Amino acid sequence: MSFNDRPGLLLEDYVDQSVDALLQVKALAAEFKEATSVLADVIRSSRKILWCGNGGSAADAQHLSAELVGRCAVDGRPISSIALSTDTSALTAIANDYDFADVFSRQVEALAQEGDALVCLSTSGNSRNVVRAAEQARSMGVFTLAFTGGDGGQLAECCDLVLTAPSNRTWHIQEVHSVLGHALCISLEVLTRMDRDS
Repeated sequence: MSFNDRPGLLLEDYVDQSVDALLQVKALAAEFKEATSVLADVIRSSRKILWCGNGGSAADAQHLSAELVGRCAVDGRPISSIALSTDTSALTAIANDYDFADVFSRQVEALAQEGDALVCLSTSGNSRNVVRAAEQARSMGVFTLAFTGGDGGQLAECCDLVLTAPSNRTWHIQEVHSVLGHALCISLEVLTRMDRDS
């Protein structure tokens, strides 16, 4: 095998592993259905969905939140959804004046109300600021949903419901989160926008 052949083989291996992880997602159908049902009730009650994550998970949180405010697949009224990683003034002030571990929990305390939902994204399930946000949310009567990977980490212990990607590799976990997130957004649109616009 020449050096020039190796990138193609790496791509084949990567795709095989990615497909394997995605095919195993079907085993999460019951948890996914429960998450969709709870979040649909949050929306029907005119409550809001908050999202948080770090790095790539912050990007996923912002992306999925925007799908609900804008549109993923179904036209209709916007859904109240806020990504907690988007306010740079709040993030930097909280990190500077308190601690980076508090950047999301402080916003949850300020913005969330009983009956809202918080979606926590962490590939390891152990991001301190995300775990603290989940703990703060639960103390306020806010439903918590985690997107994790591996063994679920600390989020598996402190969230109401957990969707754990069947992989230990960050990149494949993020791919699974994207698939689950888009399926969730589309399901929520179908279940709630048609209700409210009829």
